Amino acid sequence: MTRVLIVGLGNMGLSHALAHHHAGSEIVGLVNRSEIALSDALVGYPRFKSFEEGMETKPDLVIIATYSDSHADFACAAMEAGAHVFVEKPLATTVADARRVVETAQRLNRKLVVGYILRHHPSWVRLIDEARNLGGPYVFRLNLNQQSSGVEWETHKALMLTTSPIVDCGVHYVDVMCQITDADPVHVHGMGLRLSAEIAEGMYNYGQFQVIFEDGSVGWYEAGWGPMMSETAFFVKDIVSPNGSVSITDGNKGASADIDGHTKVGGILVHRPEGDQTIEMPNEPGHQELCDAEQSYVLRVIRENIDLTRHMSDAVQSLAICLAADESIRTGHPVSLKEPNL
Repeated sequence: MTRVLIVGLGNMGLSHALAHHHAGSEIVGLVNRSEIALSDALVGYPRFKSFEEGMETKPDLVIIATYSDSHADFACAAMEAGAHVFVEKPLATTVADARRVVETAQRLNRKLVVGYILRHHPSWVRLIDEARNLGGPYVFRLNLNQQSSGVEWETHKALMLTTSPIVDCGVHYVDVMCQITDADPVHVHGMGLRLSAEIAEGMYNYGQFQVIFEDGSVGWYEAGWGPMMSETAFFVKDIVSPNGSVSITDGNKGASADIDGHTKVGGILVHRPEGDQTIEMPNEPGHQELCDAEQSYVLRVIRENIDLTRHMSDAVQSLAICLAADESIRTGHPVSLKEPNL
């Protein structure tokens, strides 16, 4: 039985802990700096205040769901101690740190899975397949704006102490772009704005960027957090090619802050010049079911020794694109990721 340590008990950490409880893993500890209320399912497990205390349990697998600026150091320390790692997105806050984590996994022959939860959602897998069937080059139009208030706004402000919305959320959707094109990014141009005095100086809560890929594909992504954000057109998922388009037709009908709704597809519209096809996606998994599926995959990766080379390189590339967008917003200049083929 796999000995699992969960580090960080926010929304995602608690969900991953429940996933391992449901899977029958041996949970050797739950780590959180502050005391929080736990569900009945988790209340009996050992609790620790620090990562170092938790690691004394000698886990086989460490789940890292802390704030982004601790991901790289915790992941490397866990692997150096002999554990496999699941780390929530983003993998790190710099490309150099992301590469350091991947290099550590490769050097020590440890499994490193990054929390791209959409990869475990059957509707998003189908969306990607349908887009690839159309053939590129592609236009990607993706966004996720969240009108947050109260506790949700406090959580967003805490996240923005280290990570902007276009990095925190954007890596998910840039990962979708990369899975569809298989092409390397060439350059990125971003813009953003600080829309509240409650946000730390130097951070912005609204951003958007454009990315150009080597195959000619172009992508747009937009993300904003806060009580001022609009509920109109906050969930656009649209992929266009010379042969037609694929769109999510009625995902996330609820409020933009609804965490269960962010992954919902509902239906997929495949448009071709000769006619349209609507693909219904009933009985989609909710947030906890997705976390259960994601952690089941992590356990299978360890058990079956699945090769994660592409998974890790994709995680670094999607982060590199989002961090380039962040750099572009802060400097006011486009960022080149590689020289285009002339």
